[in-house]
Amino acid sequence: MTLFFLPCPNRAGLVGFPLIALPRPVVLSGYSPESEFYKIEAIIRPWRVSHVSSGLLEMGIRGVTVSDVRGFGAQGGSTERHGGSEFSEDTFIAKVKIEIVICKEQVEAVIDKIIEKARTGEIGDGKIFLIPVSDVVRIRTGERGKEAERMTGGLSDRLSSVVSIL
Repeated sequence: MTLFFLPCPNRAGLVGFPLIALPRPVVLSGYSPESEFYKIEAIIRPWRVSHVSSGLLEMGIRGVTVSDVRGFGAQGGSTERHGGSEFSEDTFIAKVKIEIVICKEQVEAVIDKIIEKARTGEIGDGKIFLIPVSDVVRIRTGERGKEAERMTGGLSDRLSSVVSIL
């Protein structure tokens, strides 16, 4: 929070002291400089999950969590038709939330891939949220940081072993 000190008018309407501190939100451009890792949460259409997951696997991205969720955005809730009548049984629409924790260097490529694979061009395609993560800890080994975030045995490891053989 940034504080600005503004002069306070006195009883005579003249500007004088004391000064009043007004809070102002600080807008950060870009990423949080202290975060090495980011969690991407993407809310997408259920039938686009296979497209997105295939695209992420092609990039060598693993460690993806997928959850069925319900909500509504710009498109509002769905209206059902039954017996010639329209009714809104539920105002929430089925979506899927994809969660991935990645290194800062991978953020833009992963966001671009999710957009490429999830976009239909219609209202309701979803949203992507970018959340700074302070650390990553692998439960099995206790590793922290990049060692814990990195998935050994994945596509990048397989490709590096092929290159080293050649």
